[in-house]
Amino acid sequence: MDSFELNKIMGAVLGTCLVLLTLNMTAGAIFAPHQPEKPGYEIAVPEAPAAGEQAPAVQEVPIAQLLAKADPKRGEAAVKVCQTCHTFEKGGPNRVGPNLYGVIGGPKAHIAGFNYSAAMKAAGGQWDYDSINAFLRNPRAAVPGTSMGYAGVTRDSQRADIIAYMNSMSDKPLPAPQTAEAAPEGAQEAPKPQ
Repeated sequence: MDSFELNKIMGAVLGTCLVLLTLNMTAGAIFAPHQPEKPGYEIAVPEAPAAGEQAPAVQEVPIAQLLAKADPKRGEAAVKVCQTCHTFEKGGPNRVGPNLYGVIGGPKAHIAGFNYSAAMKAAGGQWDYDSINAFLRNPRAAVPGTSMGYAGVTRDSQRADIIAYMNSMSDKPLPAPQTAEAAPEGAQEAPKPQ
């Protein structure tokens, strides 16, 4: 191979590199990336109240008002997710969690021989509307140390539907709680103007 052929090959390689370098510089000028002023992603974090200030309280709807609009049929559909650990029918078997037939109005840790957590055994008392509502909203806050791994039902209406269904699954359902708007027993209505 003579030097003329070698010069042609080297010229072609250098020309190709020159064309690629020019294309790279041109593309960089046309398609320049926008650099953010502050690198990273912004994460929205709620501001904590300053020392001495209290966080604004979320208005909680009383369970009596929620149960006035509750539907046990919707509750039956909502407990489908609970049925992986619990049964609701009378005489149903225990699973990871206990059978929940007749639980509302009954004692906490109601099934003899079931392996409840120490926190649930120590909780004591009865499952009334308020206690079951608090437990279904956030089990770990209502009974600290419970072994129930479920995060809770955050929607008030869905929780009320579940409670209405659970109450219907009993030999002795609890009577519906009185709402604050309901007139007390024995109160007479004021005469209507004519």
